[in-house]
Amino acid sequence: MRRVEHLALIAHDMGVIFELLGSATLVVFVILFMYQEWTMILPMASVPLMFIVLGFLLSRVARKEFEPRLSIALVAVALTWFAIALIGSLPFIFGMHMTVTDSIFEAMSGWTSTGFTVMTSLDSAPHVILFWRSFMQWIGGIGVIAFGITMMSRSSIIQHRLYRSEGRSEALMPSIISTGRRMWGIYLVLTAGFTIMILFTGIPLWDALNLVLTTISTGGFSLHESGVSFYHNGLLEGLLLPVMIAGAIPFKLYFLLYRKRVSQFWKDPAVRLILALALTGSLVISFNLCVFNEYPVTEAIRQGFFCTISGLTCCGLQNSSLHWSPLPLLVVIMLMLIGGASGSTAGGIKINRLILGYEGLVWWFRRFFVSSRVIVPFKHDGKNIPRKITEVELSRNMLIVVLWVLLIFVATFVALHVTPGISPTQLVVFDLVSAASNVGLGSGYFTPSAPFQVKWLFIFVMWIGRLEIVPVLILWMGIIRGFDAV
Repeated sequence: MRRVEHLALIAHDMGVIFELLGSATLVVFVILFMYQEWTMILPMASVPLMFIVLGFLLSRVARKEFEPRLSIALVAVALTWFAIALIGSLPFIFGMHMTVTDSIFEAMSGWTSTGFTVMTSLDSAPHVILFWRSFMQWIGGIGVIAFGITMMSRSSIIQHRLYRSEGRSEALMPSIISTGRRMWGIYLVLTAGFTIMILFTGIPLWDALNLVLTTISTGGFSLHESGVSFYHNGLLEGLLLPVMIAGAIPFKLYFLLYRKRVSQFWKDPAVRLILALALTGSLVISFNLCVFNEYPVTEAIRQGFFCTISGLTCCGLQNSSLHWSPLPLLVVIMLMLIGGASGSTAGGIKINRLILGYEGLVWWFRRFFVSSRVIVPFKHDGKNIPRKITEVELSRNMLIVVLWVLLIFVATFVALHVTPGISPTQLVVFDLVSAASNVGLGSGYFTPSAPFQVKWLFIFVMWIGRLEIVPVLILWMGIIRGFDAV
């Protein structure tokens, strides 16, 4: 009986979120009418119609308000994300006549803000389809659960659980509704401001808007098959770098800038480490490309800085084919695996976990050099954390890191068996890390002509990586052992 009550509670709130997503996706009709692409009316209408119908049915499910187990919320989030990818694939199926596999791949890559694409006709695609790809990444970057809950008028226990289960970690206001709306306010301001900035590069408003939508969300979809290289615009590539970094910084820190606390913003360890890694990684790769790959200095700097920062921030835009020697590729792999900060649109393990892991390592070694009777305090964010809480949080932190490495190992094992001998192992690992961290940088292993087994492998890896593994793991455990056992 308790299982039925859990499912009813989750179904109701998921239905409400679907209804809100259905309303939000109507915005694509503005582009459709603007460019008079009448043949796309029915394919584009299929998305809001499906969201609204499913939302109406699910939101009418009778339920009792109570606090569910965290595992139930995790399962709901995992199912919701996969469902929106299925629904988001409909325009590609009906409008572009793509295969079901390719359509789901494109939608999953969009909603998870990854950036891999299987579309080979971007330069001739309808404007509304191109905008749909950008819009999916823009919504998905901040989180579909976060978007739906933000649009509600009140927050409940289950909504709080769902919000946290999606990987949101902001703690600005007592209500997640208020917090979510503040985040979306920041997101809108950044999007508008950066769009105006990109217009100074001389590209059209249409291109500038779509580029910013996919860059601030650290997505990486482009309007053209050749990506940002299509524009041959060094100024554009340079101005996109701060947009990428802005998307990888915790949005709550922008409140400090709004309140003119600039010094506190720059003192944040996540901001400092992101900037330090971006600069160091860019210099190392640029030097390697210039000295060992014999690139001209200007081209080495251009590709080195752009692709390095794109990988670290999990954006995925690239101005290079990445046909580099293994060493710079290894550096980018490490940066993609780290990713941006928690509370941003970036993916990866998250820079905050790297900081916490380092602090935990220092704390652990300090305890070796004192008596067992001496209490060594653990400090984080300038506060002393009790030992019991410290050990639990460090264990959780390391669990996520281990699961992330295990995901890459298993995915690489599968890929090498599905397509033996097609690409060097480092290229396979590169593209799989890129998919798991929701980056989208490609070294050449994954192509639109890849076998359907590889495409489904990447679909699952993108989905699992976006949810930081645990929700999907709980879902599979529930399917195998029963949801009462998780």
